[in-house]
Amino acid sequence: MYKGGKIIASLIIFVGLFTIPFFYNMGKANAGPEVNLQQLEYMQSVEPAIDMIAEHPQLFNQWRNEAVREGKTVYVNSEGQSFDMSIEKLAGSDSSKQLCASCHDYLAVQPTCWSCHIEPKEAVK
Repeated sequence: MYKGGKIIASLIIFVGLFTIPFFYNMGKANAGPEVNLQQLEYMQSVEPAIDMIAEHPQLFNQWRNEAVREGKTVYVNSEGQSFDMSIEKLAGSDSSKQLCASCHDYLAVQPTCWSCHIEPKEAVK
């Protein structure tokens, strides 16, 4: 094999350099956001929690389109319950703020909801 030794050595060096970040971060995985039962109950109020976790941006975009373009203001979930199509009303509780903030911070996501909506104020105690 012509220059086989150089090719094999180059491949070993390439694989070694390529895998350094993986070995460097091994065992340092960041734990996900902590979710308590109260927060899961809140999420399940609109749709099942697994659906809300995965599909809430699409759901809120659907609400926006239906409310603004079609004039619909009531959402009927998969179980037949009715909810006002309002992010302000959904985000009003302390547990929802904690849940939203913990997940969005963990994923480094900056939602643009509050660029159009008025962010709910916390109750002064």
